[in-house]
Amino acid sequence: MDVPVSSIPLASDATPGLALVGSVAQLLNSGRAAEEVLAGVAEALRSGLPTNRVAIWVRESNASTVRAVTAPDGLALPRYGSFASMPAAEGGIIRRSLAHEGEQIGLLELDSAGHAEPATPLLNVVADVLSPYLGALELSQDLASEVARRSREIEDQRQFVSLVVDCLPVGLYVVDRDYRIQIWNRKRETGTQGLKRDDVVGRQVFDVLTRQPARQLKEEFDQVFQTGEIQQMEIQLNVAGEDRYFRISKIPMRQHQDEITHVITIGEDVTQYHQVHRQILQSEKLAALGQLAAGVMHEINNPLATIGACVAAIELRLDEITAEVPAPIIEYLNIIDKEVQRCTGIVDGLLDFSRPKESSKRNVDLSALIEETLFLLKHHQRFKRLTVIRELAEGLPEVRANAEQLIQAFMAIMLNALDAMENGGSLTVRTRLNPGRVDEIVVEMEDTGIGIPRTDLPKIFEPFYTTKPPGRGTGLGLSVVYGIVEGHHGRIEVDSIPGKGTTFQVYLPVRGETV
Repeated sequence: MDVPVSSIPLASDATPGLALVGSVAQLLNSGRAAEEVLAGVAEALRSGLPTNRVAIWVRESNASTVRAVTAPDGLALPRYGSFASMPAAEGGIIRRSLAHEGEQIGLLELDSAGHAEPATPLLNVVADVLSPYLGALELSQDLASEVARRSREIEDQRQFVSLVVDCLPVGLYVVDRDYRIQIWNRKRETGTQGLKRDDVVGRQVFDVLTRQPARQLKEEFDQVFQTGEIQQMEIQLNVAGEDRYFRISKIPMRQHQDEITHVITIGEDVTQYHQVHRQILQSEKLAALGQLAAGVMHEINNPLATIGACVAAIELRLDEITAEVPAPIIEYLNIIDKEVQRCTGIVDGLLDFSRPKESSKRNVDLSALIEETLFLLKHHQRFKRLTVIRELAEGLPEVRANAEQLIQAFMAIMLNALDAMENGGSLTVRTRLNPGRVDEIVVEMEDTGIGIPRTDLPKIFEPFYTTKPPGRGTGLGLSVVYGIVEGHHGRIEVDSIPGKGTTFQVYLPVRGETV
């Protein structure tokens, strides 16, 4: 703050008092540091007045503590809790309050050495000049402290928000109206593309996300900018050879409560949800099929039994006829008998869904169970064309299961592999602990057959769905397998590459993990 000194003569012939005040004014207007200015004022008072001791006491910023900022010969003066707590002036001590806007902010103290009369008027003038300086100094200190405090609060809040965004279990990024990325959270850094934040922030989103055509991506952002509506979609991506599903949400953001300035994009991996949803749908289909079977099984079984009995009766009568029976009649009877047996097999398959599976369970060694299944299949004529590779682990924990049902399930999968390798091939059967879960055992059956088209994979466990030619299958085999595995609190997964082969993985909980 400028101190008006135009009325104070500073020439060498000026009175000592005016020269002292002029020196103080020059110091206050010098722009030096406050400590240096106050030390200069104290030195000027010591030089211009009959005294050996001058102290300037100030109230510390944002506190009531009082301290001396100047003292002769580096004398250490104590601090006081307030101006009122200072000892009373004694002897030749003269004190003048330094006040600003009615509030005491400092104290000018001088030891007059017995010459108080000539020192008092000049001390009053110096106090009047020094008070506005200290007031402006304290105001600037308070303002600087407030700015620093608010800056710290803003930075803490920014770091908190940034930490919240980084802790989200979803990929999140924000683009502005120039399509430039402004925020890129940690999940995006560790996601499928694994792009670092420093490498993408500030770049246009089209240069970073290249899996989707730039034109299509721009249209999606433009629609949100124009309509202000949230967009949601699901996409399917192949990540490391595995199909994964992602739900993408684009959310408009108004930074100043006016037009849309940014778009927040959130990507959530919903693959597990899709898998669970498919399992629920499969269970619902099986339950509906079971109800259907329960309602019609007797109606179908009775006619089939009648037809079968009639065929048997006709065959007995034919044996009694001495004349030669025409060949077409025998052929027709064989066809009828064969088709009756096929229909009976379909009904039996339906009954597997409708009947409660109150079957006894015991502790089972899966490796031994696989050997038993292979023993039953080795007598199959077509099975002899295959090369069977056994990779059966020893010492695996036992599972609690119905051995007959598991043999039925494993046999159905292996017979399907046989159908997929009509010209020969190899079947590899493995048993092992699940590396990701030690409470599960995996039975893996891998063939080198024709494979299953990717579009058919989600449907293979549906009842009556089959890719085999007419007359080669009913489409109930894998549905029964699914029901058996589910009844053992397990799960089944399939991976297939057309032209290279198919792998079935059956996961079963170890003994004690079943309900």
